[in-house]
Amino acid sequence: MDWNIWHEKYDVADSWMARRLRCVQSQIRTALDGAPTGPLKVISLCAGDGRDLLYVLSDHPRRHEVRARLVELDARNTAAASETACQAGLDQIEVVTGDASLIDQYQDMTPADLVLVCGVFGNITDSDIEHTIGACNQLCKTGGTVIWTRNRATPDRVPMICDWFGGQDFELQWLSEPGVGYGVGVHRFTGTHQPLRTGTRLFEFVGYDVLRQE
Repeated sequence: MDWNIWHEKYDVADSWMARRLRCVQSQIRTALDGAPTGPLKVISLCAGDGRDLLYVLSDHPRRHEVRARLVELDARNTAAASETACQAGLDQIEVVTGDASLIDQYQDMTPADLVLVCGVFGNITDSDIEHTIGACNQLCKTGGTVIWTRNRATPDRVPMICDWFGGQDFELQWLSEPGVGYGVGVHRFTGTHQPLRTGTRLFEFVGYDVLRQE
């Protein structure tokens, strides 16, 4: 899978990807609007070209309060994200070309006010989804928000993902309707932030195309 070319589907206005992107952006805006006053930390796993967060920050009133780290393996995507951030004058955005599954990538950025796990759960195994959710208490601050996505293809994993978040002291704030063709969830962390366990790998990125074949 060419993950740079894959992003071109976002530019098709009526595609499910474009509709999901708008949904994620709306939830990011809501999370930023409702976050406590003062500086904010945001981390994005498998950030792609960053358009979900960066397009929101470009005109958000709290744009200069946000320090963010976007981690993405594809250098073409990170180059695009860096260019977008530069053009928008977002000086506190750090774009990292690297393996987003390594928890060490997020050192000095935790606990974060907002954690984006978008485009991840549909590309990893169920056990790795559960493992990643289990580590979100290391990434997210108490009262912070996790926004995640997952396709709703059969078998629909969205209810199970919500259960796993609930088991880790994350309270469901919002969930897209089943019939819209995609899954977007928002969970608020009500538990106690845990120290980052360095050296941990959160998941193995398999790819939805490979998972479907299996």
